[in-house]
Amino acid sequence: MPLRLSLLILVAALLVSGNAFAQKKIRTETIRAPEAAAPAPAPDNGKATAPQPKSSVQAPPRGQQKPALPEIITDLTRLPAPVARMRERILTAARSGDLQKLVTVMQSNETLPIFTFSNDKDPLAYWKANYPDSGGIEVLSILTTILQTGFVHVDAGTPQEMYLWPYFARTEIKTLTPEQRVELFRIVTGSDYKDMIEFGAYNFYRLGISPDGTWQFFVAGD
Repeated sequence: MPLRLSLLILVAALLVSGNAFAQKKIRTETIRAPEAAAPAPAPDNGKATAPQPKSSVQAPPRGQQKPALPEIITDLTRLPAPVARMRERILTAARSGDLQKLVTVMQSNETLPIFTFSNDKDPLAYWKANYPDSGGIEVLSILTTILQTGFVHVDAGTPQEMYLWPYFARTEIKTLTPEQRVELFRIVTGSDYKDMIEFGAYNFYRLGISPDGTWQFFVAGD
């Protein structure tokens, strides 16, 4: 066989074997990165498993703060005109010394002002029974003195709004100044004052007039 032909056969054989080697596949493995663990499912009851933060709301202090005491007023020009007129009518009747005149002023209301917490219906008979030594006139003196003290404007903006005499009715009785105690002793006795200290509040006569001039009460007690 000629040499040239032998070389050609050899080259052809090498090419065939090379292709066979190249087509032979190598078995490989795909390495996957580990996946992050999936979060645990939430419980079915809807409640969080993590502890909840503590509330920032502070517990209310023990007891309730006392409301501020109303201003003590001595300037009569601060009274609404209807209140000032009713006060003057009451004073005029009381200064007359005639109980019936005071009752007439009371009857000018749509309803009679409260004058007792009992079931009595007749103020004239009630006062005479309670002040027999003076025939009831003593109550007129008390009434006059009360309306000459300072007063307070209470419960503004409510159906109970009124102007109230004397201001002791809405004042801490234990904290009265010496000057205020002098005013108080024009109305009550030392024995009355001692009883009020033990009771914790003024509990003698008080008088209230609504802003529209309606006389609401002239009554003793708390």
